[in-house]
Amino acid sequence: PFFVSGFALSRFFVFGIMTSSLIQKYTGKEFRDLKPAASGPSAATKIGLFVFFVFTRAVHPTIIDASKSINEETGKKYFAYGQMTVVLGETVVTLVIASLMALVLGGMSEWRMIWKPGPMKVFSLIGFVYALGDYLEMASMGSLGGAAYQILLQSKLVITALMMWGIKGIKQTTLQWNILVLVMLSMCVYMIGGSKSGGSDGGIPIMGVFNVLLKVTVSCFCAVLSDKYMKDYKDEPIYVQLVQFKCAWFATILAISFMDGKTWQNGFFSGWNGVTVGVLTSFTVKGWSTMYLLAILDSVLKNIGEASAVLVIYAAQVILPSFDDKFEIPTFLSVMVVILSVTAYVGSKSVVEKASKYDAMHQQGSSFAKSPSGSGRAAEH
Repeated sequence: PFFVSGFALSRFFVFGIMTSSLIQKYTGKEFRDLKPAASGPSAATKIGLFVFFVFTRAVHPTIIDASKSINEETGKKYFAYGQMTVVLGETVVTLVIASLMALVLGGMSEWRMIWKPGPMKVFSLIGFVYALGDYLEMASMGSLGGAAYQILLQSKLVITALMMWGIKGIKQTTLQWNILVLVMLSMCVYMIGGSKSGGSDGGIPIMGVFNVLLKVTVSCFCAVLSDKYMKDYKDEPIYVQLVQFKCAWFATILAISFMDGKTWQNGFFSGWNGVTVGVLTSFTVKGWSTMYLLAILDSVLKNIGEASAVLVIYAAQVILPSFDDKFEIPTFLSVMVVILSVTAYVGSKSVVEKASKYDAMHQQGSSFAKSPSGSGRAAEH
């Protein structure tokens, strides 16, 4: 037996030496050609995009507010130009630029992708609803200041929560509902004590507020649909999808412009000036940046950015000479309460998710301890 085991051991030793000679040693250079996994944009890039996002969200209502003229008899602000002319002009500019991009970057084959029946039907419907949102935006800005408009846009948090509850059955916790109520109350405080634009007696412009709430509802609905179907048709470039959006968008705004009794009766460019061109540019930049930036920034940064835009708008209205607003501590504090309450709600999401995971793990542990197998193992220990 000793001879047999020694012979087997010697064979095993020789086999080990031969095998080790055949195996290559690891030098660390084997994976040098392997590309690292994409980690997304860098922190500096995200900060830059976030600042640009806040800037575009702040400039848009500010320049619309600055484009108003003042009625010398009543002292009220109004749009001297047709409200739909800038929106109609933006749709034309976007259609032309996006179509040219499809032709130049992808040739005729990519340009033909625009007219595919499936995505064209879907994005045309969404574009129709987006056009109604643009109409509501300009209608509300006719009686609201830029800061008041941006503050009321924060009601999207409440409307989104109600939609998620009704459509997907996703409920908010008591903490989240309390913060949402705080957001609504802080908005009311600003509108009552801080907003001085609008009605004849300085009161709250009810129709302006109602139009904003409708605009927010439309935007939330369109955002859900856009996110879903843009992912379903992700083989199409964004500029191709923009053309599909803007076809119905243009047709809807054109139809509305014939019914407002002002756009074509007074002349399309009646009342236009340099600031009006700025409004057109702002609509165009906002439309393109929304499609591209929201694909990079997460929802947390997006919501915080839109809330931070309120403070930028308020600062612009105080500093710029084209506005009559003066710095007032109560108004500033009400703006800060809105921003901080929105930030608190956005931040509560991760806390609630972690608490839910902890509760689930705790329940699993409790159920395991109460089970016969769990009790038996505990007794053995």
